[in-house]
Amino acid sequence: MKRRALLLSAAGLWLAALLSAALLSAGPLAAATSDGRPSNKTLDVEALLNDPHAPTGGNPKGDVTIVAFFDYNCGYCRKASPELERLVKEDGKIRLVYKDWPILSESSVVAAQLALAAKYQGKYEAAHKRLMTLPGRASTERMSAALGEAGVDRAKLAKDLKTHAREIGALLSRNNEQAEALELPGTPVYLVGPYKVAAALDYDGFKQVVKDARARAAAQ
Repeated sequence: MKRRALLLSAAGLWLAALLSAALLSAGPLAAATSDGRPSNKTLDVEALLNDPHAPTGGNPKGDVTIVAFFDYNCGYCRKASPELERLVKEDGKIRLVYKDWPILSESSVVAAQLALAAKYQGKYEAAHKRLMTLPGRASTERMSAALGEAGVDRAKLAKDLKTHAREIGALLSRNNEQAEALELPGTPVYLVGPYKVAAALDYDGFKQVVKDARARAAAQ
């Protein structure tokens, strides 16, 4: 997607202000709508950026953080996923926070649960990448089999899915609360530094918005 087609929301300004304010606050902050109006929901910025249970990728000390909200049954998410993965790998200075937000179907919820359960054996990103390649709304068995093909121990996966059901459910609830506080329109949405991008970007699109985020940080 070309730069002119980027949906760099005007919310970038209020999001930047919100994240800056978080540095001065120990608790949740009042969120705002994309046009600056107060929202009736609060946003826990620390949980948004640094939830210890949320999977992360890239460089943990990166100078730009990308928070990705996605659904495994979202075709646009599938299209953008390898483009983002390529940029994170090639750039080397991006921290990526995964926000499983299963809103499209019951199979979306199952896929998110399976991916997050794979985290307990250090295989979240392998699971994420594989689930993003499955066409349509796959059955639970098909998803489990695909994860096995990706190197996930299926027996441990089933055990962790049961053992950590409460933690996984709580994380998905927090992700949903954050999405609602940010008034996200659907999936995918990428928070890139101070920018909110509601679009499936290609490599050049992701690269440009990261460049913009760095330029904005350097100008402050």
